Amino acid sequence: MVVIMEASALVYVSLVVVTLGFALFIDNRRYVGAARPSVYERQQARNLVGEIGIYCLLAGVSACRIAVGNDYWVYRFNFQLIAQGRQVSSEFGFNLLVRWLQDLFGYDRYLPIFGLFSLLTVFFFVKALHDQGKWYAASLYLLLTGGYYFSSLNTVRYYFVLAVAASGMEYVLRREYGKFILLILAAGLFHKSVLLVLPAYPAAAWLSRRRVKKWQLAAAGLLGASLVFGQSWYRRLLFFFYPFYENSAFDDGRISWANVAKCLGVLALSAVCYREGIRDRERNRFYFFLNLGALVVCLCGSFLPEASRVAYYLMIAQIFLIPELLLGMKKGLWRKLCVGGTALAFLLYFVIFLYKAYDVSSRLLPYRNWIFQ
Repeated sequence: MVVIMEASALVYVSLVVVTLGFALFIDNRRYVGAARPSVYERQQARNLVGEIGIYCLLAGVSACRIAVGNDYWVYRFNFQLIAQGRQVSSEFGFNLLVRWLQDLFGYDRYLPIFGLFSLLTVFFFVKALHDQGKWYAASLYLLLTGGYYFSSLNTVRYYFVLAVAASGMEYVLRREYGKFILLILAAGLFHKSVLLVLPAYPAAAWLSRRRVKKWQLAAAGLLGASLVFGQSWYRRLLFFFYPFYENSAFDDGRISWANVAKCLGVLALSAVCYREGIRDRERNRFYFFLNLGALVVCLCGSFLPEASRVAYYLMIAQIFLIPELLLGMKKGLWRKLCVGGTALAFLLYFVIFLYKAYDVSSRLLPYRNWIFQ
């Protein structure tokens, strides 16, 4: 049994290594934030080949899984209830798509449903990297070792809309707010929590284009204070939309110190790189304010069930901010130390993540797929 578990963990490790091998051939620095070209250059064509390879590998591992994730069979049971026309807690868009897929493939054909959401989730993750990953390999490394991709093998709806939200950041940065709103509203049909980014992302973008003033600091202080003294109001608002979370196993008031540590680490790196990477860089300032918001949620929003999920909508910006900051540093020993330290920190996090993936609360390991098992 131990051998099987170790072999299945090797699937995830090999996936990281191989996809990073593809990513090393992708040079995205000239294209992030630039106008969309009418003709593809040779490097862009090379990038596209690499991204297709990465997409196929990530989507393949995700779509071919079976019995992976602590809610895998819960989802299957809900699929049955949806097909029977019985009430479930998931959103209208999700229920409609599941019912249509079962009409198409047959009752209790759950593999195509998981497969479709895998294809869509990975598509939006890869699209976000394509649009915003200036140092593509580093952003992919953080996406994988930070656990975002592997956690999408669990909690299907949430990580699908998280990928959509990460992709939608580019529309905010380009000030294409109509596209952003439509995208997030569509995602909200699958998980209402994503609607939180409708005010959060434009607010971060607005702050990124201005120098912080005293009244803005005061407003931020009031917001932080409201999370401390207005907890009952926030809980009533949340439970209005998600009544089944109240007094559930998720309503435990725990603080994710791992997420706090990641946010603080990014703040420390931002302080070191402030002059070159933050002060006059609108894109980086946008990501910076999202990371700051994530820290506030992690520290002051523990009274909210699944507060870490709220924070992830903001924390996902780290996979773009950290590489941007490291790229902007002057070449030399200090930059090498920062790059190496960041890589090592996320590698250690990934090792711990894999160790905990065997836990009954996660069940991301052992990995099984329907092709060979």
